Amino acid sequence: MYSNRLVFKTSNNDEVFYLNDTILINFGVNRNGISTSKLNAGTNDLYKSVFNQHLSQEKIDYLENHDVRDYLINECESLNIDHNRSTGLITFADMKNTSIVSKKFKNIEVTTLATAGVRTNASRAGDPSSYWEDNGKFHFGTINIILLTNVFLDESTLTEALMTVTESKTVALNNLRIPSQYSNGYATGTGTDGVAIFSNADSHNKLTNAGKHSKLGELIGKAVIEAIPKAIKKQVWITNSSQSNVLVRLNRYSLDINEFYDNLDCDKFEFIRQLRIDARKQDNVAITTSILNLIDEVDNNLVEKQDAYELALKLKEKSNSYPIRALLEYWINHFIH
Repeated sequence: MYSNRLVFKTSNNDEVFYLNDTILINFGVNRNGISTSKLNAGTNDLYKSVFNQHLSQEKIDYLENHDVRDYLINECESLNIDHNRSTGLITFADMKNTSIVSKKFKNIEVTTLATAGVRTNASRAGDPSSYWEDNGKFHFGTINIILLTNVFLDESTLTEALMTVTESKTVALNNLRIPSQYSNGYATGTGTDGVAIFSNADSHNKLTNAGKHSKLGELIGKAVIEAIPKAIKKQVWITNSSQSNVLVRLNRYSLDINEFYDNLDCDKFEFIRQLRIDARKQDNVAITTSILNLIDEVDNNLVEKQDAYELALKLKEKSNSYPIRALLEYWINHFIH
């Protein structure tokens, strides 16, 4: 049925199919696992398949008045898979932007499939909430991760693997300096992420630890940390290069700068033109990053405000760009002084 759309195959003969708005994985072995989906959530034995699906506007409209689990069951029927032995994740991200990464050490192998969009829904644990729930309210997943391993993990180890995947996701976002959309901090995920992890129930190689000290934990971490930036690049074109920009870094600390521009004592057009040029220079990015780190330190009560203020002003003067110095001084006076 899916022979013309096979895009990947694991060493356990799991077949990954691209079906326009869905990534479907039919397992080549019996799999137990853990899922955050509304369909067969928690830990379960003998999964046969998993899918990740992009939500079209038509499907979003349908979900407004329907139960999520019922929707997922209907999708299983459309995909001709057993809903009692399947689980599924849903997202705004396009399935063509799925990233697939495999890592191996001796007889241990993990494969991660990820989709990620972080422009509008990135958030940090502890941020102000974007909604509160009363009798159920549906929100769409943004960073979805499916992880497969060729070894057997029991329920406790699957749970530990879930923790390792979550921490690894945060590392990946931090490496890209993805800002929260709800605070001045860096994002630790999005408000609606989904994860599904599966082990090989047929394997005689049972591993009992998926934490950061274990080789399995290391492979999980490396696979997730590599897969998420690739997915982000495909979905929203955020890269290491695009993040290396003064204006991008300053944007983490939201501030209405209309007053700043209104009080400029020079030509506004020329100021902005030069600012855009100077914003990409590495010395200016480094200076800006250092000043923003001081703001973070003050916010977390790790550095005295006056000390941070004086040092930030000295750092600002290290820039050879008048637009950068002027903008940094505005930020310093607003967030530290």
